[in-house]
Amino acid sequence: MTYWSTPPHPDKSVTQARLDRWLSGFPTAPYYFAIVQQGRVVGNCGAHTGNEVGFILHPDVWGKGIAKEAMLATIDHLWQTTDYPDLTADLDPRNKASKGLLLSLGFHETGTAENTYCVDGVWTDSVYMALPRPTDAKAGA
Repeated sequence: MTYWSTPPHPDKSVTQARLDRWLSGFPTAPYYFAIVQQGRVVGNCGAHTGNEVGFILHPDVWGKGIAKEAMLATIDHLWQTTDYPDLTADLDPRNKASKGLLLSLGFHETGTAENTYCVDGVWTDSVYMALPRPTDAKAGA
C-alpha cells in the first residue's frame, strides 16, 4: 500500500463499504476484475474511472508475471468492449515496478504532477501514462 492513493483500511468493514459504494455507482458493467490464483483473491485490476486503469497485488505474488497477464487480458477486453481512444494510468513515480509493467504493456509517459495525493499526511507526486488504442482493435461499446 506504499504507493496506493489511500492508506491501508483499518478493517474489512471499511473495505466492504468501499466495494459496496463502487458497485452501486457503476452505470454499466464494471471493468474491474478480481485476480484469483489457486482459489485465492490475490489482487484486482481494470478500469475503475472511465479509461483509467490500475492494478494491485498481494506482496506474496509479486514478480511472478500475474499482474502482466491480468492486465493483458483486461486491456484486450477494454479494447473489445469500449470505444475508449486510449487507456490511462496515474502512478507514484517511486513505484518502479508498476511503471516498468506499464511500459512493458506499451504505455508511455504523458506528464507528471507534484503533490497529487495526501496519504496519511504525506504528499506524493504522480506520473501519468497512456496507451493509445491499436488501429486494429474493434470498439464494441
